[in-house]
Amino acid sequence: MANRTGGQILVDALKTQGVDITFGVPGESYLAVLDALHDSSIRFITNRQEGGAAFMAEAYGKLTGRPGVCFVTRGPGATNASIGVHTAHQDSTPMILFIGQVGNGFVEREAFQEIDYRRMFGTMTKWVAQIDRADRIPEYVARAFQVATSGRPGPVVLALPEDMLASTADVLDARPCQPVQASPSRQQIDTLREMLAAAERPLVLLGGAGWNTDACSDIRRFAEANALPVACAFRFQDLLDNRHPNYVGDVGIGINPKLAARVRNADLLIAIGPRLGEMTTGGYTLLEAPCPKQKLVHIHSAAEELGRVYQADLMINSGMPQIAAMLAAMPPVESPQWTGTVAEARAELQAWQEEPPVFRSGDAPLNLWQVVQALKQTLPPDTIVTNGAGNFATWAHRFWPYGGFRTQLAPTSGAMGYGVPAAVGASIIEQHHGRRRSVLNFAGDGDFLMNGQELATAVQYRAGVLFIVFNNGTYGTIRMHQEREFPARISGTALQNPDFAALARAYGAFGESVDTTSGFTEALKRADAHISETGLPALIELRYDADLITPNATLQSIREAAQKSRA
Repeated sequence: MANRTGGQILVDALKTQGVDITFGVPGESYLAVLDALHDSSIRFITNRQEGGAAFMAEAYGKLTGRPGVCFVTRGPGATNASIGVHTAHQDSTPMILFIGQVGNGFVEREAFQEIDYRRMFGTMTKWVAQIDRADRIPEYVARAFQVATSGRPGPVVLALPEDMLASTADVLDARPCQPVQASPSRQQIDTLREMLAAAERPLVLLGGAGWNTDACSDIRRFAEANALPVACAFRFQDLLDNRHPNYVGDVGIGINPKLAARVRNADLLIAIGPRLGEMTTGGYTLLEAPCPKQKLVHIHSAAEELGRVYQADLMINSGMPQIAAMLAAMPPVESPQWTGTVAEARAELQAWQEEPPVFRSGDAPLNLWQVVQALKQTLPPDTIVTNGAGNFATWAHRFWPYGGFRTQLAPTSGAMGYGVPAAVGASIIEQHHGRRRSVLNFAGDGDFLMNGQELATAVQYRAGVLFIVFNNGTYGTIRMHQEREFPARISGTALQNPDFAALARAYGAFGESVDTTSGFTEALKRADAHISETGLPALIELRYDADLITPNATLQSIREAAQKSRA
């Protein structure tokens, strides 16, 4: 025991929980914490906006499985960071947001930047609390890490009154948390095997949080032993190496119609980890609620998620490593009736990933499919790929082969602005842990500008990210829906953009703009060389016609179809 300030007790508590890096924007409300970090081994990454800091912390949680830690100041800082908290909630990512708060003597007076964080964050976190006494900091921090990592992972918010952080206390440190997960029973595994043996058209659907390398390897062995086709839920494509013969595609926005048909026609769907939310179920159409036509095995780390929308035939509350290990050890089904299904489904995926017809004519100066092919040939299989939200992300989801566990960082919450800070954070995190991995960010023009200021962070910390900015001068997804619902009535979706390449150079990064396929190939060589030689980021801006809105359709074709249906 020693007399320490609240700020020092907090930093010591973070060290006890294994925290080595934090993200944030400094604020006067938690100066005592910043002072304690000065002499600490914990690294504080200074961001340019709290939304970017929260997204980086969320990316840390995804990459490592440990809570990403973010510090922001009260009021505006907290509201800016809320987007990252919401993303961590919907993505089931362990994360802890610390918010500086007004002093205890000022509460309930609407003091400068005062907010009641319990009300503000109550519905998008696993727990929200305020630490009013310095001697209880170890208790609160230990509980925060325990809650964030046990069961279904998620975010926790702790408010830190300014006077509490400056006060002193004699208190013992807590022990490291011990995350708790449920395990399946032997009877449940036996029942699952009986259901599998009776099936003719089974399909495995992987998703959700709580996975690790061993769990992914165990699930791969389970799929191989039983010759099972495996699909991955929306933005969880890295749970099985996409080059593996059992991988048959992703179940999300822009799903392969043939894979959608396989989900609908399956007589047994084994969903391991996903919540079975709107994006993964095609707006709750691939499976009927509450009783699907398919026999459904739903496995999830949160008991309260089971039966929430779908009444499965078998519901198993389990952590992912626990269920994966037992499935890998399960005796395989002998002579399964679905032999040959994997090869058929895999062939359908490969056909789906071929060059889209819109580019085969060669009329488009910049072939976006060829752009992805060039990136695949240049970057290694373990490249971390990040994106935010927008139609541009289809090029990453459909055509990029994710090389295995933790090669994809993307928000299932559909948050724009996620990809840039996630990429910067991933590069910093990998370097901090002594690893050098390529990081690639796909960003739309609107998406990039929501957190593009984190390029300054990338340059400051020498995060050698490759940014690919899809510039078509519009909020593409909204424009697409606009043409479908109100054809030829463009309102609010046009963008006047900066010169993204010049912007990157202004930050100190490499920047080039291209409008032809050959131009991109040459720019990519220069960008890759720049990252290798300097360790600094590079940005390539793709300037192309907004009419090329998706790999499957143009804005003109969408508009004409809508007008025809209304005629």
